Amino acid sequence: MPLQSMTGFARREGSSGRYRWAWELRSVNGKGLDVRLRLPQGLERFEPDCRRLAPQYFSRGNLQIALSVSGGETAVEAVVNRGALDAVLKLREQLGDLIDPAPLKFDTLLSLRGIIDFREPEETESERAARDADIVKALEFSLADLMAMREDEGAALEKILLAQVERIEELTATVENDPSRSPSAIAARLAQQVALVMDNASSIDRERLHAEVALLATKADLREEIDRLRSHIAAARELLMKGGPVGRKLDFLAQEFNRESNTICSKSNAAAVSAAGIELKVVIDQFREQVQNLE
Repeated sequence: MPLQSMTGFARREGSSGRYRWAWELRSVNGKGLDVRLRLPQGLERFEPDCRRLAPQYFSRGNLQIALSVSGGETAVEAVVNRGALDAVLKLREQLGDLIDPAPLKFDTLLSLRGIIDFREPEETESERAARDADIVKALEFSLADLMAMREDEGAALEKILLAQVERIEELTATVENDPSRSPSAIAARLAQQVALVMDNASSIDRERLHAEVALLATKADLREEIDRLRSHIAAARELLMKGGPVGRKLDFLAQEFNRESNTICSKSNAAAVSAAGIELKVVIDQFREQVQNLE
């Protein structure tokens, strides 16, 4: 599965009969999937569709879904009130001897309130169902458009993250291969530190001396940190190649990267190792910042 960024935008417009609509979707970073809706009054019936479809495309991100609907030019139809018209004709017949027997003119009918009404044609149930189906279909297309944009950004992020992982690996190798980590260099440094301890103490317990030497040797050894860094590097590459919603796992690895770089900096007794450790921290911070954008 491709990686997805959590940021994106999509818009789809459509029409059905005399109605036009537009879906507008926006997505930003979020800890989980938070769907927020803005639907026109009277069209709240589309909320279940929005909440059902969104998780089929996304697992994380603050997703804003807005729908706008407008009516086009309205066709007007004339409706004759047959009951009222029959009553007027019947009254005219009853008063035939008292009023002008001339034929009833159309403009006269129009002037009589309630005989003829002009109104918009009512939407049938089947027409409404077809319009709703078109709107939901457009929502699906909008979600697919948004996913495509998030995947495009995810592909760009993947290149950046892989380059940062490669830089972390290079700096790890710099620490591992530094001359200060050779057995002879470590031994010389320990001897110097032990001599300093002996010079500043008139008498010292042998067991305490052994404990101090063991502590110094442990602090001088960066093997565990280097091995863990290499393990995290392999795991990060595997997740990036696997794709899909791996943002949380990569964020956890970024925290572990940072933990090991902090330990390297605290243990270091060599300028080159300290410099590499500091650069490690910078690259890891950049890595974690980019990971925050991933689903």
